[in-house]
Amino acid sequence: MSFSRIILVGVFACLAIYLFATAPEPLPDGDAEVAGCRHPVTALFGGVNAINEVARTIYTKRIVGGGMAAGLKFGEEWQEPGVEQGPLPALFLRATAAHMETLPPQMGLYLGSDAPINKSNLFGDQQMVSFETVKATRVAVYSQDAQSGFVAMYPDVAGVAPCVTCHNDHPDSPKKDWELNDVMGATTWTYPNAEVSADQYLGVVDAMYRSVRNTYESYLSKAAAFEVSVEFGTNWPSKGVRALPTADVFLAEVKNQASPAVMRAIMQDRRAPDLGAEQSSLAVQAEGERVPCGF
Repeated sequence: MSFSRIILVGVFACLAIYLFATAPEPLPDGDAEVAGCRHPVTALFGGVNAINEVARTIYTKRIVGGGMAAGLKFGEEWQEPGVEQGPLPALFLRATAAHMETLPPQMGLYLGSDAPINKSNLFGDQQMVSFETVKATRVAVYSQDAQSGFVAMYPDVAGVAPCVTCHNDHPDSPKKDWELNDVMGATTWTYPNAEVSADQYLGVVDAMYRSVRNTYESYLSKAAAFEVSVEFGTNWPSKGVRALPTADVFLAEVKNQASPAVMRAIMQDRRAPDLGAEQSSLAVQAEGERVPCGF
């Protein structure tokens, strides 16, 4: 077996252990070809956005949708004392983003729209320009600014009925005719560097998983004090089943569904972000510093 093939097998094994089970130790420092491998920030954006989409879909469809059928409630005041509610999907994302900001990777996460329920989520002028492109093309738009570094905006599509129903029925919603598959907004990610190492990639992925888990655990802690008890275990809520899966069960399902996309993102071709006319000197500099990967 060739040396490069040994490296390839080793990298896949390491990623599989992390993505489907638990985080491995950092890649060996002595293996310069693997440890020095660089990935464009677009790969990082793709990986964490895949986790976000899966986590929100599972939470929206199976926890909120199933929970409402079981008699559980969800709302904007879920964190208030004595309020027996869980977070709405957008608030689940906001709490996840807030936790991400406390962790070292410096990854920023923001959910915005041109017709948000909460006015604080209304896009600014420059964001609105990118969003119009996202809404028209339904593909990610990449850019850069002096304050945030590298930016990626992904379409936030109404993929499940609870999203549409909630926004159409909410008294503060400026738009009442949302339909399934509409682009309701966009998820925006920021990161300061043009490239990341394999270890940095896995570190940010781990931070995203931990943040999703932290937010879900906050909801479980709240639900544990509900007047009408909730069963915690392996069951998911549904009509007649007032239950919530444990954090381990919830995160295992997120990892099971998100891991293939996370794997594809890190294995993509190593290219600089497409920043158009605004491509930065940082990206150009990074282009010249790349170390060939073993795969």
